[in-house]
Amino acid sequence: MVQTQHAEADTGRARSGVERLKSILVGLLLAAAILYAGVLGYMFFNQQSLLYKPEGTLPDPASVGLADVDALSLTMADGTALTVWAAPAAIPDAPTVLFFHGQSGNLGDRAERLREILNSGYGLLAPSYRGFPGSEGEPSELALISDGVQLYDRLAGQGKAVVLHGQSLGTGIAAAVAAERPDAELLVLEAPFTATVDVAAERYPFLPVSALMRDQFATRDLIEQISVPTLIFHGTEDETIPLHHGKALAEMSDTAQIYVIPDGTHNDLWSHGLWDEVQKKLSQY
Repeated sequence: MVQTQHAEADTGRARSGVERLKSILVGLLLAAAILYAGVLGYMFFNQQSLLYKPEGTLPDPASVGLADVDALSLTMADGTALTVWAAPAAIPDAPTVLFFHGQSGNLGDRAERLREILNSGYGLLAPSYRGFPGSEGEPSELALISDGVQLYDRLAGQGKAVVLHGQSLGTGIAAAVAAERPDAELLVLEAPFTATVDVAAERYPFLPVSALMRDQFATRDLIEQISVPTLIFHGTEDETIPLHHGKALAEMSDTAQIYVIPDGTHNDLWSHGLWDEVQKKLSQY
């Protein structure tokens, strides 16, 4: 009888231990679910600030070595005023480069690139995206592409040949404009992505980014439609947008030529001869 009572007591303690363990596991799973939901919520509600990172104050062009550049205010179709940096071509009939910058900072951070363009005799039109220093509004994929098309049409309406140049985030805009405006002279993609959502998926493999991300800039879905001659530049050491993105776009395109830059990173491709290769291509026309 005593042995039976001891056995029953042991069984009760074992069941109690199992229940406590189940309770702990359920609590841990619940805490993990709440944490994951919090991460999802943070990424969803802050996604625009993670993609678009305007910084600083837009300088006067002359203060960054661009005394021959005018800062103009242009009003888009929806009434949003954008600041653009503009300069005419120094060489008669030379094309104008419509330059779309990357995701962070402001146009002043790209002054050296813009100086090289002008020193080569080409014209320049470089918008500060809506929501970035000097411009009104809020950035979004649809708005930035619409602005890009309108700026292209402004140049084309003035009888100018246009080179579309996109840097990083700007490659998504430049490619979209090229898809809509096949009469562009040349499309230059500097450190491009297959899609911003693809980059995000690689950085956050534990999140359903394709379901969360609004502005996906899916260049991979456009590149086969682009008939504009295309140059892709990508560095082997690019940790921001890995080289396989540029290679994938080149493989999808019938018109693209890719330049793989040994030891090139995300922001130093111009120092590795990017602009020299663009000029060589333009000299063929």
